[in-house]
Amino acid sequence: MLSYQISLSRNSVDAPFFARSGSDVTLSLKATPPYSWFQGDRDYASEEPAQRYKWAEFHKWKFSTQWFTRITRTKSGHDLVLMTRAGFGFLGRYNANLGNSPFERFFLWGSALTGFQLDGREIVGLRGYDDLSLAPRVGNFLINKYTTELRFPISLNPSATIFALTFLEAGNTWSEFDKFDPFSLYRSAGVGLRLFLPMFGPMGLDYGWRFDDVPDQPQMAKGQFHFTIGIDLGEL
Repeated sequence: MLSYQISLSRNSVDAPFFARSGSDVTLSLKATPPYSWFQGDRDYASEEPAQRYKWAEFHKWKFSTQWFTRITRTKSGHDLVLMTRAGFGFLGRYNANLGNSPFERFFLWGSALTGFQLDGREIVGLRGYDDLSLAPRVGNFLINKYTTELRFPISLNPSATIFALTFLEAGNTWSEFDKFDPFSLYRSAGVGLRLFLPMFGPMGLDYGWRFDDVPDQPQMAKGQFHFTIGIDLGEL
């Protein structure tokens, strides 16, 4: 697949793992050439998927912003910090007759941990919900997520940095732009712990409590643990 990606970013965050101040704003676009514009009148509906999507085409837009605000100021550096984050993603198409790309779609669920994928899917985490629960199995084309965390450092030792957090977050996915509603969201809250070891990198453990029911999943637990690896795993 041939694609071009461009990103505009401004970052003033003071530290990569436990930031106390600054912000990070990013707008990105990933796009393929519009192959279908140069192929004349084709009857895509009569073609097999392997033939129809031989040349995948899409344009994918993402916008994210996060801000860090120091609530307290101590000489030891053990400051209470408020982190707020918002993200939006849109996967568009060039040709309505061809339809949406089967690649690069958005998924929303639980911990965002996944195995090796060949379709370029983007998995965004929403703590408190089961994996594979908040988007169709084939993914969706719009996503919106908001997160607020209150963080407090337990250890600032560079060889073992640890901080605790409480969080509120909300998000959802949609199949069409005209169905998009930034206030129709699945919501959750909880507590967590983050650990950074130079040998293993960042790791996290969260307990999330969901506020909303999910259609067709009445047996989902109200609260559950999530394990994560990576600083921004599961974010747009």
